[in-house]
Amino acid sequence: MNLEKLQESMYQLIVETSTNLPKDVRRAIKKAKAQENAGTRAAMSLATITDNIQMADENVSPICQDTGLPTFKIKTPVGVNQLEINAAILHAIKQATKDGKLRPNSVDSLTGENSGDNLGFGVPVVKFEQWEQDYIDARLILKGGGCENKNIQYSLPCELEGLGRAGRDLDGIRKCIMHSVYQAQGQGCSAGFIGVGIGGDRSSGYDLAKAQLFREVEDVNPIEDLRKLEEYVLENANKLGIGTMGFGGETTLLGCKIGVMHRIPASFFVSVAYNCWAYRRLGVKISPETGAVIEWLYQEGEKISFASEAEKEVAASSEETAIREVVLQAPITEEQIRELKVGDVVRINGMMYTGRDAIHKYLSDHEAPIDLNGQIIYHCGPVMLKDDAGNWHVKAAGPTTSIREEPYQGDIMKKFGIRAVIGKGGMGPKTLQALGEHGGVYLNAIGGAAQYYADCIKSVEGVDLMQFGIPEAMWHLKVEGFTAVVTMDSHGNSLHQDVSLSSLEKLSQFKERVFN
Repeated sequence: MNLEKLQESMYQLIVETSTNLPKDVRRAIKKAKAQENAGTRAAMSLATITDNIQMADENVSPICQDTGLPTFKIKTPVGVNQLEINAAILHAIKQATKDGKLRPNSVDSLTGENSGDNLGFGVPVVKFEQWEQDYIDARLILKGGGCENKNIQYSLPCELEGLGRAGRDLDGIRKCIMHSVYQAQGQGCSAGFIGVGIGGDRSSGYDLAKAQLFREVEDVNPIEDLRKLEEYVLENANKLGIGTMGFGGETTLLGCKIGVMHRIPASFFVSVAYNCWAYRRLGVKISPETGAVIEWLYQEGEKISFASEAEKEVAASSEETAIREVVLQAPITEEQIRELKVGDVVRINGMMYTGRDAIHKYLSDHEAPIDLNGQIIYHCGPVMLKDDAGNWHVKAAGPTTSIREEPYQGDIMKKFGIRAVIGKGGMGPKTLQALGEHGGVYLNAIGGAAQYYADCIKSVEGVDLMQFGIPEAMWHLKVEGFTAVVTMDSHGNSLHQDVSLSSLEKLSQFKERVFN
């Protein structure tokens, strides 16, 4: 086998998966977009998402800044050297990271040190299997941390909030899957996709669930009971009203795929792998003789391109539903913050500073490297590239899930005078209370829209705390027209809390037995 050609093929697979959303996923998003009412927050969110997909195509840049933990499933003919394939994958991962197609995401679990090249013990995940075909089947999924954190596993029988008892039968499985969609809310960048694994042990059940995400969105389950269950979940999960980004709306789930395996009598696990709308998985057939790509997978049908509509939907939101649009120039005063209410659309000009897990922990124990009074913290781990002159450029910069910062956020805002926090998925009661006491606001950006927001960033003015690695450093970003929605205000209101309560009430409507 030509190893150089094999490396090139694996590099192409990585770049295409990171930057080019598959055709079946595009069709699902287009269908969802057509179902939303114009002028709503859901319609605005979906328009931003489709704009982002188009921009990623044009820029050949990551759809989402969180390029996740690369997971490969490789099937090889008997006699093919799997060690050579693994080495080619590692070489391609390293090169793709250097070229800004992947964010450096591999972190030592004990020291917190980022390897900088996406390599490390257990990273990437590569699973090999032999088969009787005469070609190599290589598939890759890039599943980000926000949706990975919303994976969930149930052990039947169990009691489920809103649904009551779930027994060891098909109807108990149904309840678990419906609950899995409810518990994700908007934190996994809904509208999303789920893979479900029934049976196995705790580890093989999750493997089976994730394997379902390699199926085509439009395929038909050959097991009749599971086909009916997939259709039921897809129809009824969208009645929960969680909607895109958890803002409410008609579409919460874009796909549901279920697999089953045997188990031991004492254990009955239902494992759910949640995936965001940025459903990045592709595959190739590779020649074992030459290492070249023979055929691309998941690419049947015409490729859908999306027109730029986000600005139009913001305008429609303002006109049709009386949603207020407010322009903020950082630094921001407490008086300006107190005027904001849940539902307002905010456009930000000026400076903002990124801060994720490492920064929040650091700020809780240390002084800030800059004056943060009146400033904005952006929960974001961008993809960054340095040019030959030593200047940094933002290649992708969408929000990360905010709830991880709940233990720190309120105290840090008060300590440093921070007035606004931008992220996705909302935060909890401790932060909400601090917003009221201090005069702060939480702004929800559109998860996964890494190209859309990178376009709003006009320059990188500096960086601090680079010892934490590129995703976790504090980047100083100058922005124009950075758009987000007020979902938690200084008056005790939280859209996330409201949607959670209303969706729980709707979930309880599915308590009665459906499958015998």
